[in-house]
Amino acid sequence: MSSNTKECLSKFVKRSKPYLAVIFLQFGYGGSAIIAKTALNNGMSHYTFSVYRNLFAAVVFAPFAAVLERKIRPKMTLSIFWKIMLLALLEPVIDQNLYYAGMKYTTATFATAMCNVLPAITFLLAWILRLENVNVWKSPSQAKIIGTIVTLGGATIMSLVGGPTIGLPWTKHHNNVPSTSNVVSPNELNPVKGALFIAAGCFCWACFYNLQAITLKKYPAGMTLTSLICMSGALQGTALTLVVQRGNFGIWSIHWGTSIFYASLYCGIVNSGIGYYVSGLIMNVKGPVFVTAFNPLNMVIVAILGSFILSEQLNLGRVVGAAVIVVGLYLVIWGTSKDQNSSKIVSTNENVESNTNKELSEIKSSNQSVIGDESV
Repeated sequence: MSSNTKECLSKFVKRSKPYLAVIFLQFGYGGSAIIAKTALNNGMSHYTFSVYRNLFAAVVFAPFAAVLERKIRPKMTLSIFWKIMLLALLEPVIDQNLYYAGMKYTTATFATAMCNVLPAITFLLAWILRLENVNVWKSPSQAKIIGTIVTLGGATIMSLVGGPTIGLPWTKHHNNVPSTSNVVSPNELNPVKGALFIAAGCFCWACFYNLQAITLKKYPAGMTLTSLICMSGALQGTALTLVVQRGNFGIWSIHWGTSIFYASLYCGIVNSGIGYYVSGLIMNVKGPVFVTAFNPLNMVIVAILGSFILSEQLNLGRVVGAAVIVVGLYLVIWGTSKDQNSSKIVSTNENVESNTNKELSEIKSSNQSVIGDESV
């Protein structure tokens, strides 16, 4: 293999890392809604579920952070401490409790669909906080805006539009089998109330992503930051639970090997631990909007995996919605890459200009010294 080929391959791998990482996150998130819904249906309180989820994440990630980041961990300042406390309040406490409370009033599919408002909210907040370069008169920014809207529209199509069932070879033998799983009593559902809870949780989640991007600039030890957020979230969640559910000590019961235990472990390690850390790594390169832009891909992954693993039927609305989501994601990716290339060109030009000015000033000063020596 020639050196040019190796260089091109290494560049391709380097550019592909953020895309592969964010897709990996969506695969990890894919099963969390179903797993969490199962735990909640089995009687687990969403308050204690949130506490255990963050506690497991902190216990697993803290030892790695202590060893791997001991040389790069900056000093803790009062400003960073308060940012960590706010981060722990926004996502591990408020968002998770609102999301799981909303899921109790709806279904796992509905909760996943509602979370597709996250990219739009994150984009608007990043625009306001100047974390995202947006110029409505330039095509890359227009592509990001249109792509966000198109992605949201595709998720809406997947959620609301049905259509004829598409008969796939691996699902045909299940067509005549009545489904008995995930049956929820209609009296327990309240889609409006659930939607309001989930939408409010998504707003806190978007605030969390933007604040995380700001905090990582001052505190670049991502694994340590993840551990501190999860531990602080577990402590704040415990205090909230003791106040709201005072006297009800039965909700803290969790047994080894049960579905509730494994649900807390999975959501803690994958959603909280790996999710926060990998999202932070991607944000350092691509920004918070890029991370959330792939969130609607979660619905596509769940639909595809569900057809293979659970033999769920795919209808025309889901396929069309998935295609629209892919188009929207392409627009966002294209706009982000063009913005980054233009910013690199601008920074390069600024460096060249500053170096040129420095050289000119040095030449001017040397000329002045020569003239002074000649006059003497």
